[in-house]
Amino acid sequence: MAQVPQTFFDALAVRAWCGLALEALGRAREEIDAINVYPVADGDTGTNLYLTVESAAAAVEAVFAGHEAGSAARPAGNPGGVAEGPTLAEAVRAMAHGALIGARGNSGTILAQLLRGMAQVLAGEETAVHADGQRLRLALRHAADSARRAVAHPAEGTVLTVASAAAEAADGAPGDCGTVARAAYEGARAALAATPGQLAVLRRAGVVDAGGRGLVAVLAALVETFTGETPRVLPAVAVDGAVAGERRACGEARGDIARAAAGPGECADGGSVPGSGGPAFEVIYLLEADDAAVARLRERLDGLGDSLVVVGGDGLWNVHVHVDDAGAAVEAGVEAGRPYRIRITHFGAGDVHTTGAGRSLGERAQRAVVAVVPGEGLAGLYAEAGATTVLARPGEPPASGELVQAVRRAHAREVVLLPNDEDLRHTAAAAAEQARTEGVRVALIPTRSAVQGIAALAVHEPERRFDEDVVAMTSAAGATRYAEVTVAEHQSWTMAGICQAGDVLGLIDGDVAVIGQDLTAVAEAVLDRMLAAGGEMVTLVLGDGTPEAVADRLEARVREGYLAVDTVAYHGGRQGALLLIGVE
Repeated sequence: MAQVPQTFFDALAVRAWCGLALEALGRAREEIDAINVYPVADGDTGTNLYLTVESAAAAVEAVFAGHEAGSAARPAGNPGGVAEGPTLAEAVRAMAHGALIGARGNSGTILAQLLRGMAQVLAGEETAVHADGQRLRLALRHAADSARRAVAHPAEGTVLTVASAAAEAADGAPGDCGTVARAAYEGARAALAATPGQLAVLRRAGVVDAGGRGLVAVLAALVETFTGETPRVLPAVAVDGAVAGERRACGEARGDIARAAAGPGECADGGSVPGSGGPAFEVIYLLEADDAAVARLRERLDGLGDSLVVVGGDGLWNVHVHVDDAGAAVEAGVEAGRPYRIRITHFGAGDVHTTGAGRSLGERAQRAVVAVVPGEGLAGLYAEAGATTVLARPGEPPASGELVQAVRRAHAREVVLLPNDEDLRHTAAAAAEQARTEGVRVALIPTRSAVQGIAALAVHEPERRFDEDVVAMTSAAGATRYAEVTVAEHQSWTMAGICQAGDVLGLIDGDVAVIGQDLTAVAEAVLDRMLAAGGEMVTLVLGDGTPEAVADRLEARVREGYLAVDTVAYHGGRQGALLLIGVE
């Protein structure tokens, strides 16, 4: 359907821009993924930008839907049944918030800050119906400046350079929103073409910056919003200093691009150059914290790793960093406030940091494990074992799209998917089916608890044939009985009788088996019932707030009453349950 050009920047223009930007990134996603060599060549910048804008667009649509529902409920104050739309301030704030909570990867996080910076200017006048070209110029300038401040060590030749060039070009273009948008786009396009001359890793690979390429697509959508015209976007592959995307498709060039990027060098933002060795994990989380705590967090994370970007404000932040110690990065967030939606990606030995005779950058791993985990501690444990993790907070189960994205981040030909929750079985099945359409061989092991996932991961051997590995992991998971100890939220009928709100419940294989008042007593009763059928290994996962003494008591009980049974304990973080127990 043809887009109706918008004269001013109002709520409808915000909605149109988000939709057009999402379409543009959808078309360019594979091309941008293919040229992603900086700060690490993990081949997901296009996908991350798409998911970030998708979240922004969904938030804007939700605001419009809310106004339409409100108008329908107030017919007396809405003559003719015409829906009252949101204000510009409401729309841009929704866009910025959606981008913030959905930001993925380094470039997605920076894009979220760019949108937030624009929103701060465009929403400055609460009752304003629309913004003119002058406000748009100010918004683009504030966006570029705030994004640069959000990056710990800004580098030139990146999306930051492209954003600054867009703002500078817009500053010199008086006129309406269409004129300003076109000037910003042309400035960004010219800056993008120059990025290979500013970063050695881009020059070696013969490509422009992937994040900057994504921003140019977003700005092209802004031009289309105000003019109805779709500008020509700069191709991604540069040859001999000149842009020559028509020479060959980026998908065909991916292997050559990755190999070319693997030369020695140093990055201006302190990030690791692919091939030179670097942090093993990407850690991203949302954080509820005050400004002072975030300032301390920046210093702590800057000492732990690189590619540090912290964006947001008003108590909500999105944190992105590359580190070797994923647990320490999450722990720093816990000390600063409340981290959630934690995503830890293991880049993998011989993957984005491979050197010498190792497999080339950008090439898929043969096999990977993707696991849903209920707490930060387990996320770190799984990641250290080589798995790509998706965090499932209590009441916030991941959608199938998040699992598909995790499979893409794993960047492997074969993937073993561990949902670790009975309720996620259908979600995981949908994600597996989607991943298969993208050429990934996926096996879904129906793990119903994180302790079953631990057992499966313990016997995982990537060198085995895929089917053999899946059988071994499925067998280990199936041989592990699982239990959890939690607190009843309300009165309920259970298999063990009636429980009252506040009672301690012990669930074995999903059914309530023990009701009591004391956490340790209930945990002991649950453990005794599980070990009555035999077992060789007990796994304990303590949630936040569970005393260490509980694990000590259970370990002592196993030593005293069950010969030849080993016990291992982990801290799971905010996992919902007070205690998880596995017996295998």
